[in-house]
Amino acid sequence: MNIRTAAAMCALAGLVACKAPSHGNGRVAFLLSTLQEERYQKDKKYFEARAKELGLDVIALAADNDNAKQLAQLEDALTRGAKVVVVQPTDSAAASSYIGIAHRAGAKVVAYDRAIYSKDLDYYVSHDSYQVGVLQAKAAIEATGGKGNYVILSGQAGHSVASEITRGYKETLRPYLDRGDIRVVAEQNHSAWSPEQALRTVEDAIARTDGKIDAILANNSGMARGAVQAVQSAHLQNVFIAGADADAANVNYVCEGEQSVEVLKDIEPLADTAADVANALVHGKTPTEVNQQTIELGGGKVPVAAVRVALVTPDNVKHLLVDTGFLKASDLPACADKLAQLGTAKK
Repeated sequence: MNIRTAAAMCALAGLVACKAPSHGNGRVAFLLSTLQEERYQKDKKYFEARAKELGLDVIALAADNDNAKQLAQLEDALTRGAKVVVVQPTDSAAASSYIGIAHRAGAKVVAYDRAIYSKDLDYYVSHDSYQVGVLQAKAAIEATGGKGNYVILSGQAGHSVASEITRGYKETLRPYLDRGDIRVVAEQNHSAWSPEQALRTVEDAIARTDGKIDAILANNSGMARGAVQAVQSAHLQNVFIAGADADAANVNYVCEGEQSVEVLKDIEPLADTAADVANALVHGKTPTEVNQQTIELGGGKVPVAAVRVALVTPDNVKHLLVDTGFLKASDLPACADKLAQLGTAKK
């Protein structure tokens, strides 16, 4: 393929990063579902930085949550010589077709952040989504004394991360549910993880229970924000609310007491791990990342590197988020007093 042809393909596929073809066995593709959310800008930045350290040549692309566009980008990356494709699938089931396409081109596939439902997937790098649910549910049990009405706000139906977080909720809550001490009064999936839909789900649950809501477990920060807004509008007090991703707005809510906890899914170690796995695979080696597990996907066992997650409270915001550079102190005005207190105590 000549440079002019490659440039034309870039324009047609809507690629976010495009380079002229080069030869060698160190080329990898990093295919993100979207760059429309701030979080995924960080994924791209950290992956590219770590890959550069490792001497890899990266093709970084984003599909705007469009399945057909991502498939076109996969095919283009393979044409341009990618030996490993690290992909955050727009659709975990539809992406199963990627595996055969890549393997026929002599390339390996690493699912990133979200699973691909195929037993032939070469590797999966993800946060420990199940543990996100466990941490939230345990904190809720402690806050409510293991009793009361719970609302579960799940993400996109069929999304592997949403399914695993919600499985963590249910397995942790199971003894309390079986005894009838905890009742799930509303459980709903939300397309595109919509905060607005989550707000309406919580509003409906509040109306149906006459305001008797004790805990709300949300799969991500955006839906937790919807829950906070619904609870504030209804003037309810002492409702436990948990989110995940540690968006700055939610961490401020935690410091203000409007939200109870967040779960940090740190992006840099996730992206670094994915780059390390890609580097091993591109050189024909077996990845030896920490916390290796296997997961059942598409009727077979697939190796997975599960990146740790952590519960965020006002007392550990400085250590977990600010000191590590995940967020800046200026992003967290509601936490200023706590940050100053912890800074003084540390000196």
